[in-house]
Amino acid sequence: MSSTILIVEDEHAVARGIEYALQQEGYTVVMARSGEEGLELAVNQAPDLVILDVRLPGIDGFEVLRRLRTAGSRAPVLMLTARDDEVDKVIGLELGADDYVTKPFGLRELLSRVKALLRRAYGDLADAVGGRVIRHEDLIIDLERRRVMRGERRISLTPTEFEILRHLASRPGRVYTRGELLELLRDYEALDQDEKTINVHISHLRDKIEDDPTHPMFVQTIRGVGYAFAER
Repeated sequence: MSSTILIVEDEHAVARGIEYALQQEGYTVVMARSGEEGLELAVNQAPDLVILDVRLPGIDGFEVLRRLRTAGSRAPVLMLTARDDEVDKVIGLELGADDYVTKPFGLRELLSRVKALLRRAYGDLADAVGGRVIRHEDLIIDLERRRVMRGERRISLTPTEFEILRHLASRPGRVYTRGELLELLRDYEALDQDEKTINVHISHLRDKIEDDPTHPMFVQTIRGVGYAFAER
């Protein structure tokens, strides 16, 4: 469940070099060789980050970036420029690029920029390689794909159960009252006003993710207050 990175680059050797370096770091890589193909993949697959060359056959990188931002994509975009051209950099940043690297570049520098952009975009919700994933012991919460795993076992949660888990796990140790959880969920799904509803959802959630729901290791009860996710 690593971060997915889209490379839009028409120079085969450059693209393969970047692909290999990213894969060695554990990232999932998607490749495009033209602006049109890159735009289609970016819109349909929603990668976590886009590495985008300025000079591309067909529509260029600037136009790809402009259309991406117009379509509402907020994925970080790292642009590759063929020369140390201030005009390219200014145009890219004005269109919504997050950073740029000038060719020729070192792969170590590129990886450093990628990791920094992923941390900046997704903060504490990033795992070791930058994906929007929360990990605790063998529990894995993939926020992008809305998937939950215990080791190799896929856990099926209702939308409400997932939202409760997401809120709790995003801030380990933070105690939420039942009223606070109910309020957080109201915008997501119409729930009964009774705070006891939260107890039922928590019980079902524990049945699914805990080894022993009567002695939970993840979703803990704070007596007289509410619930909290275990601190790492």
